[in-house]
Amino acid sequence: CCCRRRLSCLRGGAEGLLLPRGSRALGTHPKKEPMEALNTAQGARDFIYSLHSTERSCLLRELHRFESIAIAQEKLEVAPPSPGQLRHVFFHNALPFVGFGFLDNAIMIAAGTQIELSIGVVLGISTMAGNLAGYVEALASRLGLSIPDLTPKQADMWQTRLSAHLGKAIGVTIGCILGMFPLLFFGEEEEKLEEK
Repeated sequence: CCCRRRLSCLRGGAEGLLLPRGSRALGTHPKKEPMEALNTAQGARDFIYSLHSTERSCLLRELHRFESIAIAQEKLEVAPPSPGQLRHVFFHNALPFVGFGFLDNAIMIAAGTQIELSIGVVLGISTMAGNLAGYVEALASRLGLSIPDLTPKQADMWQTRLSAHLGKAIGVTIGCILGMFPLLFFGEEEEKLEEK
C-alpha cells in the first residue's frame, strides 16, 4: 500500500509528501509544500486531504488493522523485539540517511558557494534551504527497503525507538563523512591558483 510508504516517509523525518510514481496530487495540499507533523490536528488533516480516495481507503483499512492488533495485544505481554528485528529497524533508518548525508555534503561542498552566489542571491535563499531526505527515502523505498515487521506494541518500545534514532544518527554521520570526498580535489585547485 502506498499509504504505508508515505507514512513511513513522514515518520522518518521527511519534510514534504512525496507522491509515488503515477500518483496524482489531489486535495488542497500542493505537491511539494512542507507539511506539518502528523501529531497535530492540522498536520493530520493536511495529510488526509492530500490523499486520493483509494489511498484514503487503504490508509483507513491499515489504521483499523493496526488499532485492532494494538487493542488485542494491550493486555498481553509482548516480547521486546529480537536483535534481528532491531538490526532491521536500525538499517531501515540508517540507509536512507547515509544517502542523504552523502548527497547533501557532497553537493554543498562542490557547488554550495556557486549556488549561494548565483541562485541564492537572486532568490534570497541559503544553500541549506533544500532538503534531500524525502527523495533519498523514496528511492530507498523503491529499491525494496522493506518496513520492519513489528507488532504495534513492539514499534512503541524504547528499544525500537532507540534503534531507529541510532540508525538515523549513525547513517547521516557516515553519509556526511563519505560526502566530504570533494575536499580531496580542492587542494590541487588552490595550488594551481597560488602558482598563477
